[in-house]
Amino acid sequence: MGQVRVEKVQELIKQEISKMLLTEVKDPRIGFVTVTTVEITGDLRQAKVFVSLMGSDEQKANTWQGLQSCLGYVRSEIGKRVRMRLTPELTWHLDTSLDYSTRIQELLLKINTEEGKE
Repeated sequence: MGQVRVEKVQELIKQEISKMLLTEVKDPRIGFVTVTTVEITGDLRQAKVFVSLMGSDEQKANTWQGLQSCLGYVRSEIGKRVRMRLTPELTWHLDTSLDYSTRIQELLLKINTEEGKE
């Protein structure tokens, strides 16, 4: 499959899932979720949906359970909205890059304040 098509499908699936989670999924467990990226295989059969969760650890756990329970609905809606021969098998993955960047920012601020004291 052409790489350009794969990238377009990834972006389209990302947009549709974001829209669904924001407006259509009615599960009260799902809190603040951001779809960061979607990685789809070259044959368009499997897609990893990376999400970033905000809130306390308990809220994140509840949101994760809500996401797992609505996975079938999300996949069926993707099948209806994105015209493809086969709907890719979706899996949720936690994106920790935001936590990592926040930690780096904290460390840099700490270093700057320590240098300012010297």
